[in-house]
Amino acid sequence: MARKIPLNELEVEIVKELKAYSDEVAEGIKKAVNDVAKETVRTLKTTSPRSMRGGKYARGWTFKVEFESPEDIRVRISNRTKPQLTHLLENGHAKVNGGRVDGKPHIRPAEQAAADKLVGAVKVVIKK
Repeated sequence: MARKIPLNELEVEIVKELKAYSDEVAEGIKKAVNDVAKETVRTLKTTSPRSMRGGKYARGWTFKVEFESPEDIRVRISNRTKPQLTHLLENGHAKVNGGRVDGKPHIRPAEQAAADKLVGAVKVVIKK
């Protein structure tokens, strides 16, 4: 049953409920960001090109929380072992004796999938 609140305390109660809702949504979004980052790293590890020398590039994908506050989180996904290869493998490059090596898009598709998953996860968190 609903409790009665005096009119002069209504503002305080509304602010308290909005703060609780805001904290709940922020925590849900932070969890969703971490889950999507983990899944994106797994995707990149499976879809990245592998060399004949063991696939260090593909195994090197990781994520790190760059910044976190009560209302915000920022995550960076990067290649720890061969960061200099990401641009070359994604977009292609020129050969030493002429010609080009075609790129093998693997980062952009993973990024798009992660963005779509995160939008869906945020919608679910907000609707709760």
